[in-house]
Amino acid sequence: MLKSTGSWYEVLTEKKDVVLARVRGKIRLQEFQETNPVAVGDEVELADWQGELVIEEIHERRNHILRQSVKKKGHAHVLAANIDLALIIATLKQPRTSTGFIDRFLVTAEAYRIPQCIVINKVDLLDADDRLELAALHRTYAPLSIPVIEVSLLQDADVNRIHNLLAGKITLIAGHSGVGKSTLLNRLDPNIGQATKAISSYNEKGTHSTTHAEMFALNSNTFVIDTPGIKEWGLMDIAPQELSDYFPELRDLRNQCKFGARCLHLTEPGCAVLKDVEAGAISASRYTNYKRMVSGEDSRK
Repeated sequence: MLKSTGSWYEVLTEKKDVVLARVRGKIRLQEFQETNPVAVGDEVELADWQGELVIEEIHERRNHILRQSVKKKGHAHVLAANIDLALIIATLKQPRTSTGFIDRFLVTAEAYRIPQCIVINKVDLLDADDRLELAALHRTYAPLSIPVIEVSLLQDADVNRIHNLLAGKITLIAGHSGVGKSTLLNRLDPNIGQATKAISSYNEKGTHSTTHAEMFALNSNTFVIDTPGIKEWGLMDIAPQELSDYFPELRDLRNQCKFGARCLHLTEPGCAVLKDVEAGAISASRYTNYKRMVSGEDSRK
C-alpha cells in the first residue's frame, strides 16, 4: 500500500500499476489498538466486489513502526510496515534536532528490529563548535553500529551517497519539519514533487510540509516512505522495565546488574550500567535520554 486518501487506498500491483481500493468490512490487527487498519508498506490481497477493488486481507508484517495517535489517547498509529531501514534526518541548526528525539526514534526502530541510520544534513552551515558536536555524535553512535552520515542535500555527490544507501530497500525517512526530508525525496526523484517550506525566522523551526505517510518507488525494488514532520516521537507499548532492551549498550550489561532484568538502571545498588556511566564507558547524553524516557519526559528535550 502506497498511500491512504481518506476511505481510499492507493495500492501498487504486481504489474506496477497504481490502483485505488477500499477496505471491505473491518480489518483489525490483533497486537494493539490501532487507528488505521491498513498502513503504508502493507502487502494486501485485492478482490473485485460489486465493480470496485477492495482490500480483503493484510499479509503478515515483517515489522512495523508506531507512534502514538494524536486523535485517540492510548491508541497507536501505524506509520509504516515491512521496513528494511529506518533513516532519521537531523540537523544541528536551522532547525536543531535534539538527541532526545533521535534516541526515541532509534529506540522505536530497535524495538521492532529495524536497522537504523542517522543522516546529518546542512553540514555546510556548521561552525567550529558545531563540528565538535558532530564529532561527539560519531563517538556516541559508532560503537552501536549506527552509521552517522554527514551531507548537504544540495550537493549531487551527497544525494548519490544516500541513493546508493537506499538501493534495494524499503526505507522509512523521518525527522523534524525543515530538516530536508522533502528536499531529499525531490532530489532522489523529481517526479515525487513533495512540497518544501522555509524555516521560520522567528524560532528556526520547520513548518509542516508533509501531513501523512506516503511511499514512493524510486525503481522496481527501491522504495522510500516519507513521514509527517513529527515534533515528538512518543514511545508506544514499551514498558519502563523493557526500555533498556532497546538501548544496545544497556542491554549488553543487563545480566551483570545485581537485580538482573528487574534493574531500571536508575539508583539500584550493584547496577553495571551506572558503573559504566560513571566511568564514561556509556554516553552521558544517551543515558540522560534513557532516564527521560523512563520518566515519560518530553522527547524534544
